[in-house]
Amino acid sequence: MDKINLLDTIAVITILISLFLSLFLLTVKTEHKLSNRLFTLFLILTAIDISGNLDYLFEIPLNGRIFLSSIFFLQLPTFYLYILSVCYADFKLKPKHLIHLLPFLIANLILLPRFYTVDLAAKVSFLENVSGMLEIKVNHILMHIQIVLYLIAAFMILRKAKKIYLENYAGASIESLTWLVQFTVALSVFYFIALLKNIFKFSTYPHISEGLKIGLFLFELIIIFWYLYKALNHPNLFRNINSKLKLVQQIVSEEKNKGQLAADEKVYDEELWKLKKYMLEEKPFLNASLTIQDISVAIGIPVRDLSILINHKLEQHFYDFVNAYRIERAMDLLKDATKSKVTVLEILYEVGFNSKSSFNTAFKKHTGSTPTSYRKGL
Repeated sequence: MDKINLLDTIAVITILISLFLSLFLLTVKTEHKLSNRLFTLFLILTAIDISGNLDYLFEIPLNGRIFLSSIFFLQLPTFYLYILSVCYADFKLKPKHLIHLLPFLIANLILLPRFYTVDLAAKVSFLENVSGMLEIKVNHILMHIQIVLYLIAAFMILRKAKKIYLENYAGASIESLTWLVQFTVALSVFYFIALLKNIFKFSTYPHISEGLKIGLFLFELIIIFWYLYKALNHPNLFRNINSKLKLVQQIVSEEKNKGQLAADEKVYDEELWKLKKYMLEEKPFLNASLTIQDISVAIGIPVRDLSILINHKLEQHFYDFVNAYRIERAMDLLKDATKSKVTVLEILYEVGFNSKSSFNTAFKKHTGSTPTSYRKGL
């Protein structure tokens, strides 16, 4: 066996890390079992895809090698389903999701006549001229169309989930959604580089393709390490939202179509007074997991009406509405001379935040300064 080169070394390390993270996700105690299982499947599919570069180390029939290379067509559908499971608490796998197998099946059916069903000599001839074979070119086009469509779909789901979260929740999951967007962006960059690699692969500059291939393996290793770091430090990273919740924009549109959004200032003022009275007297914002449903039940205003009141009438996300009360409470504590020994970290937990970064962001947005600077300036 030849000495293992840099590409092989990176591939082996990436596979081992992927399998280790898969084991962790399957065994860690969490409520989000489906999400963990879907990402585990994504990692295993990624490891299988990478192992295709090590096929010379194993005795794998030619049909098996080509079939394993088509596993790529299952990666992004799995990642898309993972995004859905992370964003929506009531997400379940259903028979309709089998449609995501279609690109994988098409890719293999294309290869059926001139590769899978022919003799060994014909298979070898096919592989010797692989870059010029129509089936391979079609599969590469299909691959890149799939990449674009699934990444767009993932970003659309994340964008909607973030809006719904801001309108209905006041916890720290917005950071988790932001991180998931960042992770999806990283994958998008990875697949864009892969696209460039494939373009050069079928050009007169195949050496550039090989260089990009090494860069891709390194990038993939970094992405997996990044996710591993997050998973180990935050095993319950995400808090799902209810998929039945609607965006306020949609609710308002429905109300207008029904002619039910006529301005009633008296009702509006009464509901707003009731809401503010409850926030000041009962201080529900001290609950880090507060939702708009919690307040709706407490003050007797339907969620739909309360959502329109805060997100539409006040022109403020529920997330920001609640955080404003938290910041006001934090400012009082920071100004209190008897609390001078209480740390900023203790204060942020006391007022309903459960993340230092989200507290600092909200505080600076509300006051123009950081909590530490605010305290020192008193």
